[in-house]
Amino acid sequence: MPETDLLSLQIDHVGILQSRYEQILDDHGYDGLLISSGSAPIRYGDDQSWQFQGYGPFLHWTGLTGFEHAWLLIRKGQKPLLSLYQPVDFWHASLELEQEPWLAEFEVRFSESRLAPELAGLSQLAVIGDPCLLADLPGRKNSGALCDALDETRVHKTAYEIACLAQANRLAMAGHHAARDAFLAGASEFEVNLAYQRATLQREADAPYHSIIGVNEHAGTLHYQYYDTVAPARSRSLLIDAGVRFRGYCSDITRTTAGVGEGRFGALVQGLEQLQLRLCDMVAPGVDYLDIHRKTHLGIAALLSAAGLVSGLSDDEMVSEGVTQAFFPHGIGHFLGVQVHDVAGKRVQPPADAPFLRLVRTLEPGMVVTIEPGLYFIPSLLEPLLSGSLGSHINRSLVGELRGCGGIRIEDNVVVTDSGRRNLTREAEA
Repeated sequence: MPETDLLSLQIDHVGILQSRYEQILDDHGYDGLLISSGSAPIRYGDDQSWQFQGYGPFLHWTGLTGFEHAWLLIRKGQKPLLSLYQPVDFWHASLELEQEPWLAEFEVRFSESRLAPELAGLSQLAVIGDPCLLADLPGRKNSGALCDALDETRVHKTAYEIACLAQANRLAMAGHHAARDAFLAGASEFEVNLAYQRATLQREADAPYHSIIGVNEHAGTLHYQYYDTVAPARSRSLLIDAGVRFRGYCSDITRTTAGVGEGRFGALVQGLEQLQLRLCDMVAPGVDYLDIHRKTHLGIAALLSAAGLVSGLSDDEMVSEGVTQAFFPHGIGHFLGVQVHDVAGKRVQPPADAPFLRLVRTLEPGMVVTIEPGLYFIPSLLEPLLSGSLGSHINRSLVGELRGCGGIRIEDNVVVTDSGRRNLTREAEA
């Protein structure tokens, strides 16, 4: 999409948010809402701060991920007031605000003070953000009912948001291709990470989340957080779960690659990808997301049977007896937006058979979700299964052979459209 079109969509996006927020303020009896961008807290016992990326509602309006101590004031019938902290400082550089058309929709101020802007003329003020930054402010702070309503404004993405998410996918896929090539050339986890960063031109600190890069058995730790600097003697598998943040919006993509000579594991990767594509095709308005999750377990059961990992049990029995849960322990995905695990996914708690599912809603146009089935060889989950009454149905020898590959996860980012779905990740991969 040309940049001019994106910038035009951003103006429309701001107008949509103004309308949505004004309605919510009216519904809840407020005449103004002050949003804090947040700031990076100082580490305990240190003079260094944690990495900063901004508070979700502030990013939803502005996409300005790096502006600490900024404020956004929303008022009915008036332009939003954007106050940006710009101190005179010879220790640190101040971020430059690019002059783009959307800024004309705001009253923009720059301040050398971290304090909130003047709030005169507002009799019913709401304030949201990190409570540590709101203590001395007037108004009602972080009202649960108001925050829930504001979270709903992020569920149905505008055309601008979808365009940003699509670009975040395009940038991330370049990184995934570079990471795969580095792995196949014998790179360590650390070197794979560097290849990903070089291809995406994104600092690790600016990524939407810490990239998960697991070689061999490390791929079986769902949120593996370390990078070996030396490649193993035999590189059997790579699982990389990594995204890019573009104008505040996140991609969240996972790919698994079998090492050279790993035919059996490679066949499992291909089988899971075929299942993943079928699950993506289920995304459509009116579909209960929980049904996609449950269909995943049946698909995992069929794959376990076809691969010879489990025998003597029907697909339904594998699901009901918890066999598939041991191989696929997490949920099928979540909402995606300015947060990787975007808000408002669980208006009700997930059922007992899907305890880790982050999205329990019926799909509607404008929602953006991830679809990420997995199949893992995790000792702590498989050992109770192997030692229990169902152990005779598990191919211990094959499980032992594949355990060193860790596991498989394949994840795409999918938009619910009026008539079906749009797979942003596969578009970017083409």
